[in-house]
Amino acid sequence: MISMTDKKTLEVVEKIIEDSKKLNRSFEESVDLVFNLKNIDLNVPKNRIDEEILLPHGRGKKAKVALCASGELALKSKKHVDLLIKPEEIEDLSNDKKKFKKIVEEHDFFVSEAPLMPTIGKSLGTVLGPRGKMPRPLQPNADISDTVKKLRETVKVRAKANKTFHTIAGSLKMDKKEITENINTILKRVEASLERGRMNIGSVYVKTTMGPSERLI
Repeated sequence: MISMTDKKTLEVVEKIIEDSKKLNRSFEESVDLVFNLKNIDLNVPKNRIDEEILLPHGRGKKAKVALCASGELALKSKKHVDLLIKPEEIEDLSNDKKKFKKIVEEHDFFVSEAPLMPTIGKSLGTVLGPRGKMPRPLQPNADISDTVKKLRETVKVRAKANKTFHTIAGSLKMDKKEITENINTILKRVEASLERGRMNIGSVYVKTTMGPSERLI
């Protein structure tokens, strides 16, 4: 386990909140965690990090979810997702990579009914794969509302080739104790996914979208 107390995390969160107030931003900033790894070779696949973490208090601003589906699932999902991609639209998006890249940038997670996965992989995988956004397969009897609800409060933590990476831990509109718990949840998951745990973490910083960073580890 990472050797820090909730008190230490809370102190850092309080500091960035105070710093943000001085900047007087006109928009709601997110709270981000920036990791710097050490003593690890990310060229070795098993050392890479690719985690989805459901935050106990959510992201502050809900993640956007796109679904690839047809038939009854498509009809049921319309009110739950931000974007519905029907099977007949997949080929069109494959031929218009610029349009599809924009869609991928605007959505945090993709979900697809299982039978469409091979088609998506073949047609759209070259855009989705490198960005870590290949769809999560959805089985026919799955509860789409529950799946989307969880994804909206989930963050992606991904380190493929770069030892420095960041993720969202909440937003400034959240209570400082909620942000603290979110941060510690992410820290524990990242540590658990590293071969040498805490020893592979060089430093961790907490910052707001436009504000200065504060070192946590």
